[in-house]
Amino acid sequence: VQLVESGGGSVQAGGSLRLSCAASREILDMRCIGWFRQNPGKEREGAAIIDNNYGSTTYGESVKGRFTISRDNAENTLDLQMSDLKPEDSAMYYCAATPVAPGPACVFSRPTRFYNHWGQGTQVTVS
Repeated sequence: VQLVESGGGSVQAGGSLRLSCAASREILDMRCIGWFRQNPGKEREGAAIIDNNYGSTTYGESVKGRFTISRDNAENTLDLQMSDLKPEDSAMYYCAATPVAPGPACVFSRPTRFYNHWGQGTQVTVS
């Protein structure tokens, strides 16, 4: 089981980046798939997730209206389009998946407990 992120880099505030996570179809079809981010010394936080049972998306409050998560079934990728980037968006970004939701829905909380498939991360720096 493998997830491989790409697309990170350095960008000026107000700019855009598109992250991509290459994964098998088995991974992309898991119940909850999404993007999380983390800075050194801080907890991993959710940016955006897809609940494949309902086709619904959930965004973290700080990224709503600026980030869009999507699946590309032809390329077998999970993408995160990030616009109007801010310095506080700087972080290591990880894609993750889990076949079982922790409750009735996919959630952001305790990601390292509930999401059992992770990529190696891609760094985003906004200045």
